[in-house]
Amino acid sequence: MTTSVPTAENSTRPSWWRRWSQLTWQQKRWLHFALAALPLIKLSLNLRGYRRTRASVEACCPVVGARMPTGEELAQAENSAQLVAIAGRRGLVRATCLPQALLLHALLRRSGFAPELKIGVSRKDEAFDAHAWVELAGVALGQNQASHVAMPL
Repeated sequence: MTTSVPTAENSTRPSWWRRWSQLTWQQKRWLHFALAALPLIKLSLNLRGYRRTRASVEACCPVVGARMPTGEELAQAENSAQLVAIAGRRGLVRATCLPQALLLHALLRRSGFAPELKIGVSRKDEAFDAHAWVELAGVALGQNQASHVAMPL
């Protein structure tokens, strides 16, 4: 859905309520789940660290009979990544890319896929930047452009 920037006299961008009403019930369910789960994952990362949180996420969402996604399932996974990102930006607790990636990773595992959780780094001048994302069938979900080099986990 493309929207234009609203102007004072002619606002073509829908309100949050209108955008919400345009979501399917499945999208609303995913968004509600993400809004509830992201704070828990963020808390676990703060208290238990990355390794133990990832182990817990993978234990609660084991991959059973991993399969390759169809084109439609890949599009749904991309949509799910966007919904998780919205929940990360708009939820009561702001969640960075790592909790978002862990949640998406868990949801895709639970759906019967074998996603890859990636953590990448980039260095510009003296600044260090890290980013986490999920790949499914070689497609980086929810990413406009990969500017990080993935590190082995």
